Amino acid sequence: MAAQLSIHPDTKAAGTAADAVADHTTHTTADSSTAPELSSDVFGALINLSGRRRFTSQRVVLYAVLASLGHDGAAATARATLAQLREAHTTLIEGKGSLPGVFSGQLHDAYFGTLQGDKNIRAFISLAERTLDAIAGDGVGAPVLLDQLVNSATPLLSVLNGLTLVYEEQAKRHAQAQRHELHELMGQLRTVSQQARQIAFNAQVAAARAGTQGRDFGAVAASMAEVTAAMDALVREASGRVV
Repeated sequence: MAAQLSIHPDTKAAGTAADAVADHTTHTTADSSTAPELSSDVFGALINLSGRRRFTSQRVVLYAVLASLGHDGAAATARATLAQLREAHTTLIEGKGSLPGVFSGQLHDAYFGTLQGDKNIRAFISLAERTLDAIAGDGVGAPVLLDQLVNSATPLLSVLNGLTLVYEEQAKRHAQAQRHELHELMGQLRTVSQQARQIAFNAQVAAARAGTQGRDFGAVAASMAEVTAAMDALVREASGRVV
């Protein structure tokens, strides 16, 4: 059962925004030619951003409570943290620089399907903004909104944990695919090395049969044999490092 937050944002506006992002994501995912290249560094940054949403969401709630109690600077800190949460989420959905947006079917399902991650996160941001506005204003409605914000923190954390797990699983699959490609490359290099070694051996035999006339050819064949031996050593070393 997907976690649902008990908050009440502007449903029509939130739905329109989610639909627009989902449509943008579908087109972005389909156009793989323009998508940023995935790498271990990119996955590390994505996981870090996803984790940052967990931290900032809880920090927003904490400083909203402090702001309601009149602590100096708490409201400003809450708004700054909320801006960080919004920026991290927007980057993970739409992409930015070397970071892709929603780049796989699993992520699309987590954001717009099973977990409704995008809808829940945007609803939390909207609720936090209205709560902070109420605290900064005349205070009317602030206690109710603050209570809703506090109660939404744990369900949202469950959603954010689920999203982070998806990124971690995607990173594991990418690493496994990279290892598989490296193993295939090592196999191809072994084949090339074996063929080159056989050619070098045949060349040395031919040079020996040619006598003095094949001396220069024999020297080249000997050098080629040394190169293939070095290739073999490099392939064995590389294969040992690929787990």
